[in-house]
Amino acid sequence: METAKEKLERCFRSIRAKTDFKPVTAIVLGSGLGDYADSMDVKQVVDYKDIEGFPVSTAPGHKGRFVMGYVGKVPVIAMQGRFHYYEGYDMKDVVLPIRIMHMLGAKRLILTNASGGIRRDLKPGDIMMITDQISSLVPSPLRGINFDKLGPRFPDMSEIYDKSFREKARKCALKLGIELKEGIYIQTQGPNYESPAEIRAYEKMGADAVGMSTTVEAIAANHMGMKILGLSCISNLAAGISENPLTEEEVIVAGKKVASSLGRLVTAIISEE
Repeated sequence: METAKEKLERCFRSIRAKTDFKPVTAIVLGSGLGDYADSMDVKQVVDYKDIEGFPVSTAPGHKGRFVMGYVGKVPVIAMQGRFHYYEGYDMKDVVLPIRIMHMLGAKRLILTNASGGIRRDLKPGDIMMITDQISSLVPSPLRGINFDKLGPRFPDMSEIYDKSFREKARKCALKLGIELKEGIYIQTQGPNYESPAEIRAYEKMGADAVGMSTTVEAIAANHMGMKILGLSCISNLAAGISENPLTEEEVIVAGKKVASSLGRLVTAIISEE
């Protein structure tokens, strides 16, 4: 049986055989935000289905491909479609694209997502920069045999989201006139939305927004020494705070509404690197 390390190496060889593009920055485009890749100076596209052994995204609104090109003068690789634990994938498959993008050359990672607002001052359409995270509700992507070439067995998680990256995001948001909220993000397993009682518990734990992705990707990236920035689009109010039932359509629509301002912010952050 193929090990996770062997699978990673096989996927890397497969994509490297298709491209010699070397990115500096990697972006994961969350629900409703995938069209940002269309604004790049695109040089190459590689579909996940064309990478040997690679998973295929099944989440709504996720196209399932790597887009490589330039934002300003910066070489960028963007994921149009991420993998979620709720899709049934092993956690090592969920973070496999993050590891691949780093192996291709990316030293920085921008993670975007759509999330439910828990903190009362957050409202649909807000952009929240992630300052810290809670991921103990999902399995660690580092469980099992450590890939020593990627990072240490017991990586420190004191500063998952890079301070200098966050400060750059603040300055860019101020310059663009974009209101940038800040807060702690918690990942749940999904695919079901959370119950009101769970939201009350997460609030007491210190979470400001909740979603079904991102934290495990950040753990894997931090393990490899990448500088990470997290930007969350508040797409709805969490269960028990909102009076209406939650739907995936609401998440995608809200993501598209904020896509323009989030795209301008991401472009500014990358271009000034």
